[in-house]
Amino acid sequence: MSTSNELRGSYGPEDQERWVKEAPKSSYRTQFERDRARVLHSSALRRLGAKTQVVAPNTDDFVRTRLTHSLEVAQIGRELGHALGCDPDVVDTACLAHDLGHPPFGHNGESALNELTHDIGGFEGNAQTLRLLTRLEPKVVAPDGTPAGLNLSRASLDASCKYPWSAVDAPVLHGERTSKFGAYTDDLPVFEWLRRDAPVGRSCVEAQVMDLADDISYSVHDVEDAIVAGHVQLKWLDVPDQRSRVVGYTQQWYLPHTDTAAIDAALKRLEATQVWVRHADGSRASMAALKNMTSQLIGRFCQSALRATRDIYGPEALTRYAANVVVPEETIAEIAVMKGLATTFVMTTDHRQPIYQRQQEVLHSLVSVLSATGDAHLETMFAADWRAAEDDGARLRVVVDQIASLTDGSALALNERLVGSRRTLL
Repeated sequence: MSTSNELRGSYGPEDQERWVKEAPKSSYRTQFERDRARVLHSSALRRLGAKTQVVAPNTDDFVRTRLTHSLEVAQIGRELGHALGCDPDVVDTACLAHDLGHPPFGHNGESALNELTHDIGGFEGNAQTLRLLTRLEPKVVAPDGTPAGLNLSRASLDASCKYPWSAVDAPVLHGERTSKFGAYTDDLPVFEWLRRDAPVGRSCVEAQVMDLADDISYSVHDVEDAIVAGHVQLKWLDVPDQRSRVVGYTQQWYLPHTDTAAIDAALKRLEATQVWVRHADGSRASMAALKNMTSQLIGRFCQSALRATRDIYGPEALTRYAANVVVPEETIAEIAVMKGLATTFVMTTDHRQPIYQRQQEVLHSLVSVLSATGDAHLETMFAADWRAAEDDGARLRVVVDQIASLTDGSALALNERLVGSRRTLL
């Protein structure tokens, strides 16, 4: 295994450059350690503690939030990245940052804001993350007064970029242009800087590790949360109708080009493992068994990708564009079917639909009111951005920047104050 110094030595000076040059700092820390610290101490990361992962943060003391999810992703990504030869702090930074741009109410909130910003390029949580890291989060200001966000190094910013293209340049996958993208039009200058000399449309290996760690984390942890919350027991999969629903949602949401037989085979492989917990009764022993299942499945998926990647690229340190992370098709299917379990028993249940509708109503009303009242109800930083905006489209983007920064609770409170709504989310 490579030493820490050898890992850092595989990154050149250009990887450590920052968008805004900073005076040399006398410190025992590397540039990448400094990057990690900037994200860790950011207000945006703290706010994730009150943002929905799958279930609203105020519904259960046990449920994961965007913050706890990000910490778990960072743990998985750091270890997997280190095993592949990446600088662990670059991967750690990307993992901590990967959800910073997500708005209140999770993907439901993202969908609402995307609809409301259709005429100005849409809303995408990953593009919002880049905007936050390079513009919105207060840390560094350029000599001309332009905000530079956390001003992370090129390597760390690139590692945080899951979708390395703008909406206009989004690739066509399976005959359809993907709706995911990593940069808004007015953030293209810094995006083009961080992607300098990078292969077009290809994410760096550190970003691929972050992406895989994210998939692994929420696939197993969402199922753990669902079991503990009483939404599902894995023995329910013995019922043909329930099993068919899981396989169907897995195909519909995650594997549209995989046949149901392959998806069911992936589920059977997981059920055949010695750690599969068919029934959890809430006892300490069953909770320990459930936690062991979570841990062992994370290891199973990571080891599979590590072996497959090493089989192709050998033992050398793999950094930046020296390799791609290789995930076997069987492992992709197993991760997807775990996601399908949470989708079936949590996200698509009938009792959640009125809640999702109300969340969208809150965001629609906030965009409407804040757009109609100028800078009167914007926070000081966003009010300054609004006054500096050149047109209505730019002003709408500022309003959405403000709303995206809110937690679930603060979005509800602001809506109640401005709109006068007394309805609450359960």
